[in-house]
This record gives sequence, C-alpha cells and structure tokens, in this order.
Amino acid sequence: MKGLANFIMRGRLQALLVAVAGSGSLLFCWISAAAIALVALRQGPGQGLWLLLWAVLPAGALMLVFGDSGPFALLLGTTALALVLRSTVSLPLALLASVPVGLLTGLGISVFGGELLAQMLAFFDQFLASLEQQMAADNAAVALPRPTALQVAGMLGAANAMLSVLCLLLARWWQAALYNPGGFGGEFRTLYYPPAVSTLLVVGAAALVAMGPEFRPWAAVCAVPLTAAGLALAHARVAQRGRGSGLLTALYVGWLLVDLVKLLVVLLAVVDSWWGFRQRWAAVGQDVRRRDEEDDRDNRG
Repeated sequence: MKGLANFIMRGRLQALLVAVAGSGSLLFCWISAAAIALVALRQGPGQGLWLLLWAVLPAGALMLVFGDSGPFALLLGTTALALVLRSTVSLPLALLASVPVGLLTGLGISVFGGELLAQMLAFFDQFLASLEQQMAADNAAVALPRPTALQVAGMLGAANAMLSVLCLLLARWWQAALYNPGGFGGEFRTLYYPPAVSTLLVVGAAALVAMGPEFRPWAAVCAVPLTAAGLALAHARVAQRGRGSGLLTALYVGWLLVDLVKLLVVLLAVVDSWWGFRQRWAAVGQDVRRRDEEDDRDNRG
C-alpha cells in the first residue's frame, strides 16, 4: 500500500490515473477516495478538488446508468473529511464531520435515490424470503419484518460515513508513511472526544431512536466518530501494555461480526471522554516507574 501512495504522489498524472481508474468501480472506489484525500492533505484543497472533478465523472456515469450512488457519495464524503482535516489539522474534528456527511448522504438517497432504494428493497425481500423458507423447514411459518425505504437510506448513510472515515484514515496513514513515519500511529492513539461532544452525539442518537423504528438506522451515523475513538483507545492500551497485535485482531474481528462489540466500543469511547483512561494509565505508569527506581536505589544502598 505504501508503494501505491508513492506512485500517487509522483505527479499529477499518476494521481489522476489512480483517482479515475477506481472511481467507477464498486470494488475499488475506496482507493480513488483515499488517493484524492492524500493529495488534498499533502498538496492542498485545489489539487484535491481538481482530482475530485475528474473522478466523479465515471462515478456519476455509474450512478446515472445503474442507479448506484455509492462510489459518488464515497468520493464526496472522503474529500469533505480530508478538507476539514487539512484546514483544522485536527483528526477528531475531521472524523466528527462524518456525522453531517452520513446524514446528508442518507437524506440525498431518500430524496433522489428511488432506483437504488428499489433495488435494495428487492434484495432484502429476496434474502429474507429465503431465510423464511429455511426457518419454516424445521418450525412453523415465520414472517420476518422487511426494512422500509427510509431505513435503508439511513443504513446507506451510516455506511458511507464509516467508509469515508476509513478512507481518510488510510490517506492519513499513507501521508505519514511517506513523510512522517510512525506519526499516524501516535496521532490515532490520542483520538479523543471531550464530554460535551460525546454527550451531544449520544443525545443525537437517542433522539433519532426515539423518533421511531424507521429512524433507528440513522442513529448509527452519530456513533461513527465514537467508534473511531473507541478503537483508538484500544490501540492506545495495547501500545501502553506492549502487547502484540493479536488482541487488536480479535477486537476487529469481533467488531465486524458481533453487534454487541460495536456497542461496547462506542460505550468505551463515551466513558473515556468522562474518565480519561489514557491520563490514568500514564499516571499509573509513572507511579510504577518511580517505585521501581526507588527499589533500585534501596538495593544499591
């Protein structure tokens, strides 16, 4: 991946090639989004927006022909986060911008994405119908609830917010790997939200949930920055304890597969905003080192 980043930064033509080549593909649009973000972070908004204008052409064609706005939304969302990071030099603020990105994406899909929503609803209906048939083979007939168009729009908005964050983090890692080796790890491990921000995100999610079942998927948008902060806290703890990557691998596997782990990661970020785990760990570490030094002096005496 570092080799790809080096290729992107060799010149304008190379960056344009990567940005355009993947932007019209469902599988590789994330590479184009990260490439645009890398250029925007390193060379400024002008160069990043220039690449975006070319990249949205195949993404827009895909949206018009097949009704799939995913690559188009990801390019716009990632670029927006990169511009926020470039102007504020604050990773927490940049990731916080994923909330309006997700909400606007969901709103745009619900208003203009009728064809995409119809395709998604047909897919869910077919998938759930097959599950019903499998469950009915052993038990009585089961009727699983179908998602509504508004729920699907919220799911897609939350997914775009999370993917935009991941693409931005990839671009930031590329930037550090090329120009500041090891810098991204330290920056990510300090990712933290103060109590006022985390409380506002929780209240926003709770308000969306209270609006009814159709708005519950939209509440996941508010959890995206807190998810990143919770994962950053786990990275900080592993680094502080000097553990290997096995624990982090298990955490990410659990996060991908188990909804309870996703919730625990968010709760961990909220508690950390009030409790300040990193500061407490640092204080404990200093006390341990001080006692060790005192013991060494006593032993030498």
